[in-house]
Amino acid sequence: MRHKEDDRTDNVDRIQFNIDKTIQNMNRAEDMMEETDDEKARQALEDKNERRRDALTGMREEIKDEAIDKQDDYR
Repeated sequence: MRHKEDDRTDNVDRIQFNIDKTIQNMNRAEDMMEETDDEKARQALEDKNERRRDALTGMREEIKDEAIDKQDDYR
């Protein structure tokens, strides 16, 4: 059985898509926090957005690495 080569050509686009969706979800959560009077719900949304911020940091580092690799033709 042959090992399937890792196709990384779309990684930058895929990561950027995930970053865009995460930011979109954060904005929606912010809107929901403004509209709700439920403190528990507001706190849950804030906690989720904090995790999203952490994830964005990781995704931004990953996209930098992938962009460099793509520029170097994945050598």
